Amino acid sequence: MKYSFVSTGPGDTLEFGIRLGRFLQPGDIICLEGELGAGKTVLTRGIARGMGIDCYITSPTYTLINEYPGAVPLYHFDLYRLEDGDELYHIGGEDLLYGQGVSVIEWAPRAEDLLPEDCIRIRLVRLAESESARLIELTAGEKYRALVEGVGKSESTGY
Repeated sequence: MKYSFVSTGPGDTLEFGIRLGRFLQPGDIICLEGELGAGKTVLTRGIARGMGIDCYITSPTYTLINEYPGAVPLYHFDLYRLEDGDELYHIGGEDLLYGQGVSVIEWAPRAEDLLPEDCIRIRLVRLAESESARLIELTAGEKYRALVEGVGKSESTGY
């Protein structure tokens, strides 16, 4: 399953995250890919808002993992500083990945060996014609068919 969305700026990226966050369930894992400044943390802020989490979301670049409480907790990983998945395993990240929260992982390919085959993958790519425009591509397995269809059909949240 695949869904593509063109974001014209941070507000659109946040909006997309809100729409996605409304469909997430405990145990879901979202793997984010994109260069520095592509909007991964902005997208995560939207996901949190869509999940009903009312905290300010910051990049966990130096802490590696930020946990945000909610009816379903959000675990926000930033693996930029890790060499591979072994480092995440040794700090206990695998326990959170396979826990009862939703995990959003920036720089997910660095821990590919710890991730399930069927997770939600989102790639953010800068579009050449604009500094703020992004192509957001969501890819997921059959398990997430309803989520992908729902995000594609959902209305603007009014943000």
